[in-house]
Amino acid sequence: MTIPTPSDPAAVAVELERLRGTMETGFARVDGSLALLVQRGDQTDRAIADHEARLDTLERNRWPLPSLAALVAVCGLIFSVWQYATRT
Repeated sequence: MTIPTPSDPAAVAVELERLRGTMETGFARVDGSLALLVQRGDQTDRAIADHEARLDTLERNRWPLPSLAALVAVCGLIFSVWQYATRT
């Protein structure tokens, strides 16, 4: 294969067309990779939103520790008063 000289317009046109095809192939590959990344990002966003919703549900349904401690203290006080009242 001979190297085309810049004065040969047909050879320059062939090389430009070959370069154009290479660029189109590269851009198509990059576009496909970007589309895949966007899809994975969307899936990650949906998973995070689902996990946040589940975590919010769990947080709403849990007993807060201070409330539980207060309930135990009140029950202990009632039991102590009842026990004192039955001894006398």
